[in-house]
Amino acid sequence: MATTDTANRQLNVERISKKIARIDTNIKFLQRVNELLSSSEETEAVGREGESELQKGDQLSDQEGTKSVEIHELNSRKPQEKAMKDSGPRMTKQFLRQHCKQQKLYQTPYLNDALYLHFKGFSCIENLEEYTGLKCLWLECNGLLTIENLDAQAELRCLFLHQNLIHKIENLEPLQKLDSINLSNNYIKTIENLSCLPVLKTLQLAHNQLCTVKDIEHLKQCLSLSILDLSYNKLGDPDIITVFEVMPNLHVLNLMGNEVIKKMSNYRKVFTVHLHQLTYLDDRPVFPKDRACAEAWARGGWKAEKKERMQWETSERKKIQDSLDALSAIKRKAKEKSRLQKMEERGEELPSESSVSAETLCYSRADSQQKIEKFANDVIKIQEETLAEQQQEATRERAETATKDQQNGSNVSSNKVAAERFLVPELEKMDTMETIEGKGKLYIDVSS
Repeated sequence: MATTDTANRQLNVERISKKIARIDTNIKFLQRVNELLSSSEETEAVGREGESELQKGDQLSDQEGTKSVEIHELNSRKPQEKAMKDSGPRMTKQFLRQHCKQQKLYQTPYLNDALYLHFKGFSCIENLEEYTGLKCLWLECNGLLTIENLDAQAELRCLFLHQNLIHKIENLEPLQKLDSINLSNNYIKTIENLSCLPVLKTLQLAHNQLCTVKDIEHLKQCLSLSILDLSYNKLGDPDIITVFEVMPNLHVLNLMGNEVIKKMSNYRKVFTVHLHQLTYLDDRPVFPKDRACAEAWARGGWKAEKKERMQWETSERKKIQDSLDALSAIKRKAKEKSRLQKMEERGEELPSESSVSAETLCYSRADSQQKIEKFANDVIKIQEETLAEQQQEATRERAETATKDQQNGSNVSSNKVAAERFLVPELEKMDTMETIEGKGKLYIDVSS
């Protein structure tokens, strides 16, 4: 408290001295004007000089004032940080060993590949030198003030630092294998010191203090980034799109909760047109149909967009009709084959129009297999689109970890295998099928 009071007093003294200096400057200027009133030209010149001097004095005083305020903030923050480190829980070696024992982790530090240190109230990162094998480190919901003491974690892939008190991105150079970092819900004002991470793919900076294009300009140097979450910051300049345009691998972008969405007209279409690799924007995907319509809008306005949308709808209806026709053809051929087999069993003579080769009557197994596979793929694509629509709300959390995308991909592939195992035996029994009844309409979308 004493150091804080002293700093405040010094700051007040500096401000008062600056005001006195400005008053002396004004008095000198007035005296000079009174002396040179006889010459109007000289008076005008003096007036201009005086105004420029006053403006310079105001600018200098403002700059000095802001610098002094920043210095004061830094000086006042240091004792607070020191006090927090001394008073709060500490990440001691004894605590870490006891924590590993409670979590049923390895007692030998370097054997652990994950460490869960969230909700512990730590104010600094320390004593992790022995944990060299860590690949995932959870440090969210603490009171961390700086990113530090991670030099030994060269194998780290995922770092979770959200919901802390971090003001600056720093000291990440040793983490050359870092793939994902979460810095949401902190006090970061500028994106910096991330270009040193060559394989960084996921960056989450939601709920921070980012405001201008300059604050995020460092992203141009992060060439490997593919998932970026900047939601609920203070970004309001539409020119931020120039930063995202030069990011070659940006596929997922979240800007929800920023003023730029309200300021930029046709926000979603503009971003879809300019960011060619984008597949997910904010809370929903960017489908090929959406991209085609947005590009048509950019070329010819809403009329071109309407025309493009109608073409897509026509194409989709044609694909559905083609799928239904193929299914009806399979049904007719199965019924014809069953009828001919029954005639052969009864010893009846085949009709003359059907006196073709047995290969033609039964149609080759290769052709039937192709049609079966086509039908199975159609049904699988319907299932994928249905899952995409049902998971629109849950997709906001997709940007949190890149591993969820891999899990979703594996689930879809397993569904495809299960669907094929179920559909192929059923369709091979088409020779006994006579009718196909359904309560509703069947929509099959064969999208490439």
